[in-house]
Amino acid sequence: MTKYPMTPLGESLLREELKKLKTKDRADVVKAIAEAREFGDLKENAEYHAAKEQQGLIESRIKDIESKLADSQVIDVKNIEPMGKVIFGTTVEIEDTGEGNRVTYQIVGEDEADVAKGKISVNSPLSRSLVGKIEGDIFIFKTQAGTKEYEIISVKHK
Repeated sequence: MTKYPMTPLGESLLREELKKLKTKDRADVVKAIAEAREFGDLKENAEYHAAKEQQGLIESRIKDIESKLADSQVIDVKNIEPMGKVIFGTTVEIEDTGEGNRVTYQIVGEDEADVAKGKISVNSPLSRSLVGKIEGDIFIFKTQAGTKEYEIISVKHK
């Protein structure tokens, strides 16, 4: 089975979410179901049905997280000798060669991705274009707005 890559921070955040789901969220929804039952007829009890649906979502997320953690491969890029090459976990600064705009992204696991925070999924099209390249490489990337040419300015292991 394929390993699910994640950074140490990503693993920690998933474990925290799992703990909260199993301790607080589960208990809260069980309490909500019990309270909703007191309202009588369950067929037309919107509170009961909403709580049961929430319970299903919580249990589904717990199974999802447990599966990811069981199949995870935690990669701490700080423990890998820097070679100037883009790999999972590295932070990459790229420059649009046409406009001169620079952006910085860290390549992370799917659950960690947050473009607004400069974190892109290893499975994203941009990450796939970057992985394996080295500082100074120029590459073409197709966007919805058209084709752009980028240069890799730096690759950091942080």
